[in-house]
Amino acid sequence: MEQPIHFTKPPHGEESALFDRGVMDYIHRASTTGLYEIRGLGAKRKLPHFDDLLFLAASLSRYPLEGYRERCVTRTVLGTRFAKKPIVLDIPITIAGMSFGALSANVKEAIGRAATEMGTSTTTGDGGMTQEERGSSKTLVYQCLPSRYGFNPDDLRRADAIEVVIGQGAKPGGGGMLLGQKVNPRVAAMRTLPEGIDQRSACRHPDWTGPDDLTIKILELREMTDWEKPIYVKVGATRVFNDVKLAVHAGADVVVVDGMQGGTAATQTCFIEHVGIPTLAAVRQAVAALEDLDMIGKVQLIVSGGIRTGADVAKAIAMGADAVAIGQGTLMALGCNRDVYFQDGQPISAEADYAALGTRAGVCHHCHTGKCPVGITTQDAVLEQRLQPEWGARHLKNYLKTLTMELTTLARACGKQDVHHLEREDLVALTVEAAAMANVPLAGTHWIPGQGQTF
Repeated sequence: MEQPIHFTKPPHGEESALFDRGVMDYIHRASTTGLYEIRGLGAKRKLPHFDDLLFLAASLSRYPLEGYRERCVTRTVLGTRFAKKPIVLDIPITIAGMSFGALSANVKEAIGRAATEMGTSTTTGDGGMTQEERGSSKTLVYQCLPSRYGFNPDDLRRADAIEVVIGQGAKPGGGGMLLGQKVNPRVAAMRTLPEGIDQRSACRHPDWTGPDDLTIKILELREMTDWEKPIYVKVGATRVFNDVKLAVHAGADVVVVDGMQGGTAATQTCFIEHVGIPTLAAVRQAVAALEDLDMIGKVQLIVSGGIRTGADVAKAIAMGADAVAIGQGTLMALGCNRDVYFQDGQPISAEADYAALGTRAGVCHHCHTGKCPVGITTQDAVLEQRLQPEWGARHLKNYLKTLTMELTTLARACGKQDVHHLEREDLVALTVEAAAMANVPLAGTHWIPGQGQTF
């Protein structure tokens, strides 16, 4: 007997996978305003990351270290290639470049205090060096960006290292952005800009059009500082293998690779979500470039972009990084996206301020507005007082201390007396994608995608 055909009714009330609410909101806003969205922080989409890797700790075939009796070294040296005075840090966790302008002066001071107490470095960001930052930071890296805003040769000489910024992970190929509401009189004076006017930086340096010109610029910077200061070159993660090679050929002591999970004070959302490659993939390509040039141990590698935990730090080092740089994690430790701020030790709710921005604590990305409810990404004279340097420094120090303890705990578990002895052999991947990107075996197998047998 012929069976009746049953037709499935089309789903009603279900969200389209292609045109979900987020996409429709984007289209409705674009069609209403004719403008693209600008926001702060980093990518919100799910990407392959260090969470997709696991450590193979010691058991019978490896011998672990006793955590309370055997030392695990965290000392890190950066800039050994050409600089007369390499940077010596107590820990391999540094603070990424975030400008005065993007952040308040109180925040810059808090960052400097915490980094100094932990024996690590801070970085100026765009717009020049503030006295608060130089005064509180024992080790300060001075950024040289395409904008040249606030660039001062005397401040350059007062720094401990120089970072030539080619690009950022959140916006490789794009220039910096500081909206007019954050250009107060002090910021305007430092950057030689009119008050209250949007600042848009160039996307490429005016001094060079290619790597040969970069070589000349690096030599110029070395001569200005009597070859004392290490020269970093920072690139946003895109064509990482070639970019790292060119940076090394140009004479860099240290290469900084910023993956697409890196944050920013303000840029177009289309940059944040659709340009660059994940940090996990970028680390492997950077290390491969240094290996190809026989520069492992001669040129140091700093990795940034979505580093959050001590486990992230340990995995980046195991993959070949010498150190990491943290930006967004630093802001979170200072209170970013917290529902309260503290005055005289007492918590005060910031929920009304988040609501006024049309958001809530935990999902806020309104750094570009200058109306930060917890006083971090602002130049408002009232709001910036919500973050006092003493309170911020204490919390950031606690965060860095925790990361360091987690890093050494994992290194000891893998039998390492020095965190820099962690290696790719200590890692496996949970997904085929992560295994291919990190060039480590899929867990439970000896298989690296594209290389040999599965088991």
